[in-house]
Amino acid sequence: MSTTDASARRDVARDLCAFIDASPSPYHACDEAARRLSAVGYSELSETDAWDSPTGSWFVRRGGALVAWSHGEGAPKEAGFRIVAAHTDSPNLRVKPRPDTGSAGYRQLSIEVYGGVLLNSWLDRDLGLSGRVLLSPGAAPTGDAVTRTREASAGALEVLFRIDRPIMRVPQLAIHLDREINQKGLLLNKQEHMRPVWGLEGQTEGGFVDQLAAELGVRADEVMSWDAMTHDTNNACLSGWHEEFVSAPRLDNLCSCHAAVATLAEQPAGDAVPVICLFDHEEVGSGSRSGAESPILSDVLERSVLARGGDREALHRALAASVCVSADMAHATHPNYVGRHDPGHHLAMNAGPVIKINSNQRYATEAETEAHFELCCKEAGVPYQKWANRADLACGSTIGPITAGRLGIRTVDVGNPQLGMHSAREVCGSEDSAHLVAALRVFQSGL
Repeated sequence: MSTTDASARRDVARDLCAFIDASPSPYHACDEAARRLSAVGYSELSETDAWDSPTGSWFVRRGGALVAWSHGEGAPKEAGFRIVAAHTDSPNLRVKPRPDTGSAGYRQLSIEVYGGVLLNSWLDRDLGLSGRVLLSPGAAPTGDAVTRTREASAGALEVLFRIDRPIMRVPQLAIHLDREINQKGLLLNKQEHMRPVWGLEGQTEGGFVDQLAAELGVRADEVMSWDAMTHDTNNACLSGWHEEFVSAPRLDNLCSCHAAVATLAEQPAGDAVPVICLFDHEEVGSGSRSGAESPILSDVLERSVLARGGDREALHRALAASVCVSADMAHATHPNYVGRHDPGHHLAMNAGPVIKINSNQRYATEAETEAHFELCCKEAGVPYQKWANRADLACGSTIGPITAGRLGIRTVDVGNPQLGMHSAREVCGSEDSAHLVAALRVFQSGL
């Protein structure tokens, strides 16, 4: 590996950091993906528009999900799709509809834990707030926290917002009041112990809605509803003595989203139709209108065929010729817990993307798709690894089996190795993003 090559790979890692910093919530991740795609010629479509152009490059958004695709000049109506699928959501703390709570003179937020959170990782951390708010018709937000507005159903106004200041914190109990914590372990109750502190009684007027309205530059009575979530206010960065690592929140799975978007930025050339699909709600089972269980991907694929003059027969031929890479993060071998990994399937950082295999179909990889992605890596000149879980430990799952089951498309589950999965702060190799992007570009070119 030359120094120049390593430097170029670190540049991709720095771009990953910028992508993550721009994406504190799934809605912001879709906005950042849309911004990057628009910069290289993609146009946004509404699902209510007629999609009748046989050539061009487009994307469509649905909540925290985004699908993008491109029809080359003269793309056959039965051309197979080369799909890269990932997810925009990450475990965090989300604000309940009646948010105001507190005790002992503190102002606190009532939260619900979203996904499989490592609860302890959210303690003693400076937290911001981001997401979307629905305002009543006629509201005109002017606050600095506003990042985007659009009209929503029934005339309501949807506002994306982000507050990157350290406005709240979940303080840990001092060791003097829990002297056996290092012997017996830290036990946290989601209801009782995870409520963030954001102020003091008597020193702050109004509750959560008043504070949020002030950040948005609207009246409190104009705030109708929200999907609001906490995020770490520290930026993503390269770390390690020689910048071997990326230290960041939400690597699972914004790292894969970043790679997916990057594959389309150079307009892959080939007979296949390149597609990326960034789903929401994977961390809670994918069962939503913007999750992998929804018809958003199948709808786009069908309408793509119809726009090129195809029919149902052409659609089924296209699906039969299609392949999907389900890109989600993988577990690097933990140096302090080596015994938790299968001894024959250790994973190293900066050693290339991981092909994930599970006989019980927790991953959708089969021998054919395993070989397919292996060939993509070889064509791209990047290393790759293969992984299977310990036989006596339960295996996680991804959107891969859902996509394969819904569409009947050949699918392979892959991902970059990381440590600290589902922590508020995670770490991966600083060269692996470039490896994954290179392999995915070969894949989407039609190999």
